[in-house]
Amino acid sequence: MPLSFKHVFEPGQNPSAPPLLLLHATGGTERDLLSLGHVLSPGSALLAPRGQVSERGAARFFARLAEGVFDSEEVARRTHELADFLAAAAREYHFDPARLVAVGYSNGANVAATLLQLRPVVLGAAVLFRPMVVLDVPAAPGSLDGKSVFIASGTDDPLVPNDHPLRLAAHLRAGGADVTLHSQPADHGLTPADVSAAHGWFVRNLAPAGTT
Repeated sequence: MPLSFKHVFEPGQNPSAPPLLLLHATGGTERDLLSLGHVLSPGSALLAPRGQVSERGAARFFARLAEGVFDSEEVARRTHELADFLAAAAREYHFDPARLVAVGYSNGANVAATLLQLRPVVLGAAVLFRPMVVLDVPAAPGSLDGKSVFIASGTDDPLVPNDHPLRLAAHLRAGGADVTLHSQPADHGLTPADVSAAHGWFVRNLAPAGTT
């Protein structure tokens, strides 16, 4: 049976490096974050699906009613669809979901966060660039024990309210996640400083021993 999301899979060159799940922003494609994946974790297998929701032709992972306004039932349904795809992809491509690291930007970061809140077994860790609070509920106690999350926010982001990174961190910590918050003077765009900070966090927390 074919996997339910259009996607790219690149086999890993280093078996000790964790596989990465790359989740694009609104209007992106499955190829947008491949180069970022290579920078964050050289040698990792890369799995990059394309969002199945169309917003005036722009691909997303779930719909929005207005800027920053969501239908929680639709978000949950789309999150579980993605989680089911990840479970099937783990079997197809022979990777361990417990080691899978989500790397998401904007809408991709948001769906990575809802995966952690609703289906935490499909991820081992996450790097979230410019996420906002989509599901305003704490993760279930103990559901994120042993999982690490990096959140990168911009203090001048016009799309993400300033309190959202802290609120999202609190929701994930309620489930037991070890959350690192990184903030810098930036707007919603991804910057080299974001990538550098995420790479440093990745090396300290997730990279195989002996790598930099």
